[in-house]
Amino acid sequence: MNVLIPSYEPDQRLVELIQRLRKMTDASIVVVDDGSGERFRGIFDAVRAAGCTVLTHLSNMGKGRALKTGFRYLMERGSKEAVVCADSDGQHAPKDIVAVAQAIEARQSTMVLGSRKFTGNVPLRSRFGNRLTCKIFDAVTGVGIGDTQTGLRGYPSQMLGWLCQVPGERFEYEMNLLLEAPAQGYHIAELPIETIYLDDNRSSHFRPIADSLKVYLPILKYCASSIMSGLLDFVLLLVLQLVTSNLLLAVIGARVGSSLANYTINRRYVFSRSKNKGIGSSVLRYSLLAATILALNYGLLHLLHITLSVPLVPAKLATECVLFLFSFWCQRRFVY
Repeated sequence: MNVLIPSYEPDQRLVELIQRLRKMTDASIVVVDDGSGERFRGIFDAVRAAGCTVLTHLSNMGKGRALKTGFRYLMERGSKEAVVCADSDGQHAPKDIVAVAQAIEARQSTMVLGSRKFTGNVPLRSRFGNRLTCKIFDAVTGVGIGDTQTGLRGYPSQMLGWLCQVPGERFEYEMNLLLEAPAQGYHIAELPIETIYLDDNRSSHFRPIADSLKVYLPILKYCASSIMSGLLDFVLLLVLQLVTSNLLLAVIGARVGSSLANYTINRRYVFSRSKNKGIGSSVLRYSLLAATILALNYGLLHLLHITLSVPLVPAKLATECVLFLFSFWCQRRFVY
């Protein structure tokens, strides 16, 4: 197997991790120095002395870029073995790294996540942040994952090319991987691992505000796009209902106008991996989805507004809330 460790300003724990791994496995270990600088040369010299390959960024470029540097190196070597990515701060036990590697060997087209259980003495920000992210991820994708922020992940060799193409340069890269994997036909499996936090996780370079925004960015962009399209749909519905006094025509007209705007925004800015591809197939899939949502929109709106006599404004808001998550899941899974 291959072990890939992105590292920025590490301490002696990186050397200790490698020494312990050497006693358990003869894996090829690649360490990416993400611009740590001269002050940390001694650590990386010790890593080289332990038989590891060290790749160096001249400046700090982010965890996502460091991982891609390692993936490209393994591709250029023609590696046919799985790669396990681990953090350099002592949070991943060597036995768990080896266990993830063994789990990959039994699967094809599947990434394996080392999933922490967050029991015991775990910093509140880590426990709360991970639970929040998992809930949001589950809500918008329909995929339940117990630890979306784990840095211990294993990938089969056939995924290397795709791993280099996923957008993201820093901590958001690992979230993007999870969001895009199902659409590419890759499965996600989890393996329980030990939860280790040293010194209240002070060695982490994760910036709670700036990096959290980047992690949530794909979801936030979709929310913004949906809000703008929803407002347009809402305004068109009221105008067309006033002009035509026909609910069906108003719903259809409003949905067509807002769908055109939503498709353009999503293809260009939200699901950006498709913006340089041909639009033919995605237009067809989006049109089918729009037709489905249109039918659901009218059915729910008719039920609430006509059958149950709910006023149009709250009925419309309730309908949009129900269809919001369904639309996001379909677009990421099938359209783009």
